[in-house]
Amino acid sequence: MLARIYRPAKTAMQSGKAKTRDWLLEFEPAAARRNDPLTGWTQSTDMDGQVRLSFESREAAVAYAQAHGIPFQVIEPKEPRRIIKAYADNFATDRKQPWTH
Repeated sequence: MLARIYRPAKTAMQSGKAKTRDWLLEFEPAAARRNDPLTGWTQSTDMDGQVRLSFESREAAVAYAQAHGIPFQVIEPKEPRRIIKAYADNFATDRKQPWTH
């Protein structure tokens, strides 16, 4: 019952950074999911896969896992590369590619 402690990445669907500040503790799946033959939905007998705990800091999540004897793995977040652009760069005279419309 290994747990992952990580900070989730920003969703690709919006530009905001909501829900990326907290650290999450999730359990690794113990068994593979399988299809229900009647409905076609996926099912699992692993109830720990539904547990998702949120913490304000990495240290709080690690302390919780250690206090409850949960083996864990910390996944450090990758900082996004910032590409500084301005709208005026589209009309610069020294563009690498010619302006086409």
